[in-house]
Amino acid sequence: MRHLMQITRALSDESRVRILSFLTHSELCLCQIIELLKLSPSTVSKHMSILTQAGLVDVRKAGRWHYYRLPEEPEPAVSAAYDFLQRATPKSTFVDKDRKLLKEVLKVDKEELCCHYKS
Repeated sequence: MRHLMQITRALSDESRVRILSFLTHSELCLCQIIELLKLSPSTVSKHMSILTQAGLVDVRKAGRWHYYRLPEEPEPAVSAAYDFLQRATPKSTFVDKDRKLLKEVLKVDKEELCCHYKS
């Protein structure tokens, strides 16, 4: 029951749902997610912590970067959550805007992004 509550809590925030949508397309470093959401680094870190604790994302560290991705073999409850999100968020202008934004952010060098957010 506790895991179910973590998943539903994680899905109760628009930014976290957007993060999951971004991650369906590719693995992203924390700075890229910050850039996509236009939120403070501490706020995005908190969102990522909630998603990680719920098992909705995996994190790996490479050098100074933290990379986030969807789990390769998610637990059944997590798979059900992904299925729900796909059905609940049909194609919309909002989703299309996020996809375009993701393409733009992926073009920017990660070093440049990370330096921007460290200042």
